[in-house]
Amino acid sequence: MTEWPIATIGGVCRVYSGGTPSKGNAAYWRGSIPWVSAKDLKADRIFDAELCISQRACEETAAKIAPSGSLLVLVRGMGLANGIQIGEVTSPVAFNQDLRAIVPPATVDSRFLLLALRHGLADGGNSVLSSAAHGTLKIDANALRQIEFPVPPLGEQHRIVAILDEAFEGIATAKANAEKNLQNARELGESLIEQCFENHVDQSFLPRELAQLCEFIVDCEHKTAPTQGEGFPSIRTPNIGRGKLILDDVNRVSHETYVSWTRRAVPRPGDLILAREAPAGNVAVIPEGVQACLGQRTVLLRPKRDVFHPEYLAHLLLQRSSQTRLLAHSRGATVQHVNMKDIRAFEIHGVPPLERQLQVIDALAAVEVACEKLLESQRKKIAALDELKKSLLHQAFTGQL
Repeated sequence: MTEWPIATIGGVCRVYSGGTPSKGNAAYWRGSIPWVSAKDLKADRIFDAELCISQRACEETAAKIAPSGSLLVLVRGMGLANGIQIGEVTSPVAFNQDLRAIVPPATVDSRFLLLALRHGLADGGNSVLSSAAHGTLKIDANALRQIEFPVPPLGEQHRIVAILDEAFEGIATAKANAEKNLQNARELGESLIEQCFENHVDQSFLPRELAQLCEFIVDCEHKTAPTQGEGFPSIRTPNIGRGKLILDDVNRVSHETYVSWTRRAVPRPGDLILAREAPAGNVAVIPEGVQACLGQRTVLLRPKRDVFHPEYLAHLLLQRSSQTRLLAHSRGATVQHVNMKDIRAFEIHGVPPLERQLQVIDALAAVEVACEKLLESQRKKIAALDELKKSLLHQAFTGQL
């Protein structure tokens, strides 16, 4: 292993913050200098931004210019929950106070420094992240300055950058292909599911509203249940998967709350729970042995057992064409929600007899198993490519490349 000198960001680089010009001064925002914020820090190379400011703004406010060859690092905001965000400035830009500019000396190639930081913060930045007020994530200024990185000769830096850039380009192409295959596998699964239903449509079953085909459809309580460590599961929208309940992290309520919340209808195995929002449209069947009540934004459906097998109705409501129709009238600017009137009026047609419904359920189970194998193979490829990238970074910055 090659021994290289070790430097710290604060020891050899200039580090400084940006700022936001007053929005009340229109002259500050009539210019051609890109003003970078967290939402613009999405790529390795930075040269443009959604907003621009004037030279006057840079001279009269806390906004500063990051020169070509510097790095911009996000140091505050929930974007840090997805890992450290760093970009190399390839054309001068201004930036706000949530970012820090790092200007390396002539002896450090900026692209090399970016890759070195990616390697040093491969843990997602856990070593330098902390929480600010209200839980906002941040990188402390001192922690940023104390980050260490190796400094090989400039020629070696250029060699490492050239090798990694070529390798990462190949990895990016392979990952894009695997992600496309992942999407294709999902689409194939949805297509096969649609086909299962189309192959078993009973034309003699006349269209009817969902409310006519259920014993009842009951909206949930419109309040948050007091939770406790033990008791009856309280089903919220995160607990409603696609066909099945997810009870690993379910809230629990007391017997008193359970009795109060089930006074209109006691949920029982074979009933369906539908999410009205967050995300709207998910449906799950209550399994045997589960005694639960419903939390906010959920709906209880009890299908008529002489019409539906519960799993068949759940699959029917989850298929792509049904979801499109169910959510067609959803409302909400930020969060989609479905009205009870639209749920009750949802039109069902072509339902086969119960014995054929069981055939559909078996066919759908086989499709799901086959598609999951395809999906898992692509997920493994993507994970392997991510690990390869980490391995190359490790080799590069420990002198083994």
